[in-house]
Amino acid sequence: MESGEGYFGEPVAATYDEYSASMFDSAVVGPAVGTLAEFAGDGGALEFAIGTGRIALPLAERGMHVVGIDNSREMLARLREKPGAERIETVVGDMAATRVDGDFSLVYLVFNTIFNLTTQDGQVACFENAAAHLGSGGRFVIEARVPELQRLPLGQTVLPWRADPSGMSYYVYDVVTQRLSGQHYYFEDGALRPSPIELRYAWPAEFDLMARLAGMRLEHRWAGWSREPFTGLSPSHVSVYERP
Repeated sequence: MESGEGYFGEPVAATYDEYSASMFDSAVVGPAVGTLAEFAGDGGALEFAIGTGRIALPLAERGMHVVGIDNSREMLARLREKPGAERIETVVGDMAATRVDGDFSLVYLVFNTIFNLTTQDGQVACFENAAAHLGSGGRFVIEARVPELQRLPLGQTVLPWRADPSGMSYYVYDVVTQRLSGQHYYFEDGALRPSPIELRYAWPAEFDLMARLAGMRLEHRWAGWSREPFTGLSPSHVSVYERP
């Protein structure tokens, strides 16, 4: 995968659940799982970038057949340590290219992970790979932030992201290439641990075109998993694409 396989290696995998604790809260996970389960119906679900199983495990607990792809062996190792992981089939691979056997009514990709594919070609390939796993009427669901360029004055490229007792983060936007270079700093035992990331941001409309190229169409777009209306001020979106 182009996303920088090293980022989700052991240093990140070892602390991922801890640093992302707010995303594991039932108030966050519950609406996402409920919506995804509704779209999956009686069919199987395939998660791109399954990580440590934040969404896949509660889906599997509902009796759903869940398969996950991830390019990080270390993240998958953390998933396999958790109760219920035996219900989930995992594959080490690239979400833009890896094919798995099975029939799926749902493919999903959450928590901004589409941006980890750092070229437009890679993101287009991801949509094509999702469509290839879906039968007629199947859905591809993505969750991503809306690029925050409205917060940048003309000529400014750096956007502070986080500053709290645990550390700080900032992003550097390149509006020509749509690349987003980030740096997270964590305070650990009196030391500062850096954790750089490289992303490619894209607008919802660009994803809509990628879906059309892959033979899908936009069915729904919400501002969040509780299906709030999407507006020009929404900081994120959940987009549902159907394969006719």
